[in-house]
Amino acid sequence: MQYIKPDLTTICFGQAASAAAVLLAAGTPGKRLALPHSRVLIHQPYAGAQGQVSDIELASREIQRLKTQLEEILARHTGQDVSRIHDDTDRDYVMTAEEAKEYGIIDEVIDQRDLVDNSGPIAAVK
Repeated sequence: MQYIKPDLTTICFGQAASAAAVLLAAGTPGKRLALPHSRVLIHQPYAGAQGQVSDIELASREIQRLKTQLEEILARHTGQDVSRIHDDTDRDYVMTAEEAKEYGIIDEVIDQRDLVDNSGPIAAVK
């Protein structure tokens, strides 16, 4: 998402959980929105592993790498310390739209469609 040039508006229409919460937070600052009764859930990655001990060790290292990477991404987009993200994602952490705004995942809680910026090339197609 950071690679492309156009601004990206992200909107939570009910629930943004797990990877969807990361995508919501990664939208263009100022254009990360949620409806009033939405909820946002962040947590650590979940995975299962099976096989030989060496296979499980490999899977464990990879999920730990992914966990660290997700913590850093959320910290960058929310302004929270990595240590807080680490603690908050130890278990499911559910937020209301207002709490997600305070946390830095979204910028605004909206209740009207006309509050969304519909300018740009896609709006011209309508």
